Amino acid sequence: MLSLECLDELRLAWLPHINDAGLDRLVNLLEKSSPLLIHGCFTRAVPMGCLATHIAWHHPHTRHLTLDAGITWLHHVAGLNPATSYVLREWDRRGVHDLELRADLLAFFRKEQRFRRSHKPAAAPADAPELAEVV
Repeated sequence: MLSLECLDELRLAWLPHINDAGLDRLVNLLEKSSPLLIHGCFTRAVPMGCLATHIAWHHPHTRHLTLDAGITWLHHVAGLNPATSYVLREWDRRGVHDLELRADLLAFFRKEQRFRRSHKPAAAPADAPELAEVV
């Protein structure tokens, strides 16, 4: 079970800064127990990275980075100190092979995916007239 500190950090600092592509990537990697998702370091060799690194490789402000992407995303985008992140400390301690941790994170991120998909605004039909700006 994820600690309250991890859950709070995920809700308050991670989720607001994870775009849909990064969220989809995490879910995909966690579902497959992918060897591309690592723990104990941010990046081993591209395309192997930790949770934060895979998010960063899909974020518009950090997708151009390679080895420092996860650190940069955590610090400059999510506003966290990578050395004191509860989520990363738990991830590094327990790792991708910890079935309970992986299942908890997968459930957390899937719930966010469902929420985002259910709250997407409907696209306007192509033939709908544009609304005039009200002055």
